[in-house]
Amino acid sequence: MASERDVRARLQRAGQEHLLRFCAELAPGPRAALLAQLEALEPEALREHCRRAADACARPPGPPPDLAARLRPLPPERVGSAIGGDPETRRGGEAAGFRQIALNKVAVLLLAGGQGTRLGVAYPKGMYQVGLPSQKTLYQLQAERIRRVEQLAGEHCGTRCTVPWYIMTSEFTLGPTARFFKEHDFFHLDPHNVVMFEQRMLPAVTFDGKAILEQKDKVAMAPDGNGGLYCALEDNQILEDMERRGVEFVHVYCVDNILVRLADPVFIGFCVLRGADCGAKVVEKAYPEEPVGVVCQVDGVPQVVEYSEISPETARLRAPGGGLLYNAGNICNHFFTRDFLQVVTREFEPLLKPHVAVKKVPYVDEEGNPVKPLEPNGIKMEKFVFDVLPFARNFVAFQVSREEEFSPLKNADSADRDNPSTARRALLAQHYRWALQAGAHFLDAHGARLPERHSLPGSGEPPAVCEISPLVSYSGEGLEDLQGREFGSSLILDENQARALQP
Repeated sequence: MASERDVRARLQRAGQEHLLRFCAELAPGPRAALLAQLEALEPEALREHCRRAADACARPPGPPPDLAARLRPLPPERVGSAIGGDPETRRGGEAAGFRQIALNKVAVLLLAGGQGTRLGVAYPKGMYQVGLPSQKTLYQLQAERIRRVEQLAGEHCGTRCTVPWYIMTSEFTLGPTARFFKEHDFFHLDPHNVVMFEQRMLPAVTFDGKAILEQKDKVAMAPDGNGGLYCALEDNQILEDMERRGVEFVHVYCVDNILVRLADPVFIGFCVLRGADCGAKVVEKAYPEEPVGVVCQVDGVPQVVEYSEISPETARLRAPGGGLLYNAGNICNHFFTRDFLQVVTREFEPLLKPHVAVKKVPYVDEEGNPVKPLEPNGIKMEKFVFDVLPFARNFVAFQVSREEEFSPLKNADSADRDNPSTARRALLAQHYRWALQAGAHFLDAHGARLPERHSLPGSGEPPAVCEISPLVSYSGEGLEDLQGREFGSSLILDENQARALQP
């Protein structure tokens, strides 16, 4: 390990010598830990990181003044849809997706490096229960969808297959996530096919470009955003692991969407048949000011433009058909070829520009007292997974139904949206629709049939509590045995119950 003198010299080159201001009063153990953390920070990279953060913070907020003139919606030939359209075309895409899954060419990659701070918990979001009758966590729902899609692909193609699950964690989430999976026997997946790896951490920075000391012996660090994926793939030799397994296509998604369809054969098939190297699922924006990024073109190049960068006037523009002109809402759900990811990691990653996130960062004051700020006091620099879209040779977007595929869990129940209650209702409403579509009927306490609605208001509870295990149905299929059956106001359909319904 480097000496204090060596570390001090490195920090002087970076203009960050203040990080050692309490070093002399630390006990040997904490001093060694601090020096080890500081030794890992390369001086030139640290100086550049802090300079970038301060410069970015100094830029005026709001959309670039010339953006509206450079913005265009995606051309129709780049966009497909799971909504409406020709059923035969959809079935053909799905069959193509199942074929790639059955050939062991498809992997899923989970972005799970963030903490559950906004959710109000001190553990990874994937371990969260939203209050389902089964008490399943997000991780369990996702694991069971992988098992089900493997089964469906095997049945379609007459073979056994595997969908490897790569999970990008951070310093904060790796340990708890690994323990959680072991405690739950990897949800009956083969541990060899569940690969966890860590993304990099970056120092939080003050508005004037100084790295923040969180404790006397610890620099405030934060994950480098979900766009840290590309460095993490290189750091952990993940693409080499994919190559050894024969993986050619990767479905990348965020942990917090309770409705996410992992290795969705319809999406995979659409992208493969179009010869795409990069794809994104999108949902129609609910209203002009909805705080989601928009998948569009800037100077003719595909890009996600953050909602904060689009002026209200541009956001409200209407297409000839009456819908929003910029309506393709980004949901952090992507298709990549392995070849494209290799090119990104080798050539394009250094070109990705970090984004600024202004945060409340705990720190120690000049006397060494811990402070929890009430107002934002620091900057965390992040890269986003969608930053690579402009480098795609053949980018496509695929529109899906919000009520079927997108309900993110971001906030505590004290917020009015994207909270545990809205996530739970979205899943239970979806399963209620599936049961009705299969021909089931639900009765109230007096034996009268409950409303047979396939589409439910997003804010209300479904008329009946219906939860269908992902091991029984991935996307509404396999529920034929519900035809003509009547249930009370609660149906919890797991594998055993589904078998009991079989004639």
